[in-house]
Amino acid sequence: MYPEYMRESLKKVDETRQRRLELEKSGKPVFPPMNADEREDVLNRFHPDYRPDARRKVRVGPNAGEELTTEVADILESHSRIRPELFDLARPDYETDLLIVGGGGAGCAAAIMAMQHGASSLISTKLRLGDANSMMSQGGMQAAVTPQDSPTTHYLDAMGGGHFDNKPDLVRAMTEDGPEVVKWLEEMGVVWDKNPDGSMYVLHGGGTSRKRMHSCRDYTGAIIMRTLMDEVRNHTEKITVLEFMPTVELLLDDKGRCAGGVLYNMETEEYFVVKAKAVLIATGGYGRLHIRGFDTTNHYGATGDGLVMAYRAGGKLMFMDSVQYHPTGSVFPEQIAGFLITEKIRGAGGQPLNKFGELFVFPREPRDVESSAFIRECLERHNGIRTPSGRWGVWLDSPLIEIIQGAGYLLKNFPAMVRQFIRYDIDITKEPMLVYPSLHYQNGGLEINDRCETNIPGLFVAGEASGGVHGRNRLMGNSVLDYNVFGRRAGIYAAEYVKSVSLGTLSLEHLNKFEAALKKAGVKTDRVAPVLLPSYTPEEVRRRQHTAHYEGTLR
Repeated sequence: MYPEYMRESLKKVDETRQRRLELEKSGKPVFPPMNADEREDVLNRFHPDYRPDARRKVRVGPNAGEELTTEVADILESHSRIRPELFDLARPDYETDLLIVGGGGAGCAAAIMAMQHGASSLISTKLRLGDANSMMSQGGMQAAVTPQDSPTTHYLDAMGGGHFDNKPDLVRAMTEDGPEVVKWLEEMGVVWDKNPDGSMYVLHGGGTSRKRMHSCRDYTGAIIMRTLMDEVRNHTEKITVLEFMPTVELLLDDKGRCAGGVLYNMETEEYFVVKAKAVLIATGGYGRLHIRGFDTTNHYGATGDGLVMAYRAGGKLMFMDSVQYHPTGSVFPEQIAGFLITEKIRGAGGQPLNKFGELFVFPREPRDVESSAFIRECLERHNGIRTPSGRWGVWLDSPLIEIIQGAGYLLKNFPAMVRQFIRYDIDITKEPMLVYPSLHYQNGGLEINDRCETNIPGLFVAGEASGGVHGRNRLMGNSVLDYNVFGRRAGIYAAEYVKSVSLGTLSLEHLNKFEAALKKAGVKTDRVAPVLLPSYTPEEVRRRQHTAHYEGTLR
């Protein structure tokens, strides 16, 4: 339950609710949406990306000289976990058509489509199959299927949300494939929310001009991921899954083509070599790097591993100066700090309020603008609510939804949310949630074309590890569509590619070249990557840990 000192602020939320309800009923915006200048101002002054220390130049690799998010530049300028000379690449432990690095939504979709186009796959995943951000998405998936909507309108919304920095060919592929993805998932077993007449039930998301958010209550990611996993598990003759065996480096052949990877068994600490005619990076994002010190909505394994491996091999990155912070991450109870409060809550009528119970921003601004407005309200205007541990937050008035939509609406449409909070004696049908921006999404990634190809022949990328689809800000629901669209495309085009590939001699020489580049650039670090799993060891404990770990003493 909420501490006693918050009761005065909660009382003000109750007192202003009737007036705000009348605003909602009027059909007009409950708070004036920002114009372009106002959005630019709040972003420049309050978005974490714009802090002086948020970016620095990376000194080595394909993007050398470019300013990237500081924590990303740090992991790119790191040492490999392995010593290339210890590996006999002439005797691989596994051979396959397609090595898929990552067992989330994009990886599973790719394996399914590759199988249907005649290619075998091996999925290498650091945790269990499906342990991914794909499983955790709540609010829904955008796709233009209603008579009032179109892929063209969806395209324009996505481009505007990304500040028109998106790669147009990728946005076109995503939005035009959207309706087919809805149908494909339903045919495999996804049960979409529907209206009584059988039509799709859709809601607004931030930055959208049409209602196009498809959902499965607030278990959307879990339902889609379960469906994809079931299909993968049903085809063991064409799809091999290696759990707790992440890929830690890529292999190239003597013609510069991607030709497999080195896998690490996290239980036995053995390394294994996989020879593959093509490789798909589907490792997701980097939320567990806790950029700028923010709490995160991301799953435990989201440490940006695919970026590091591909970058050492010569893969080009784009938009790695941009991070997405979801406006509504939970800040209380503090046991679930960072837990995602889906944007669908605001789409259904939930309103963000300051400590006086007053609206201070239009509830459905694009995510970066909404997040910046929350930060401004707390840190500049001092109108936020302080938690016992010192975090700041604003109220998200969920009881208002019950009044607007009818009693029982939250339990029916947001059962996971209701159950998460009731564990801590907070009934969100009667009390608001306390929220603050939480590190949510990796806007940038490895540059691809609409066939999911990179600048390295044989290396494909899909899902959050790719860059260019969302520009510098992603709209709600486009990530779920992204990993399905480009996961499918990667599987199809990789299967087409492997039919004509005859690999040459396998090599890890690119690791030696990268190490030489670090030395030449004067980079001095004991950092080893891929990170694989984040460390939450307190600094005072870490100072007493003097054991020399193998990976940390390679160089």
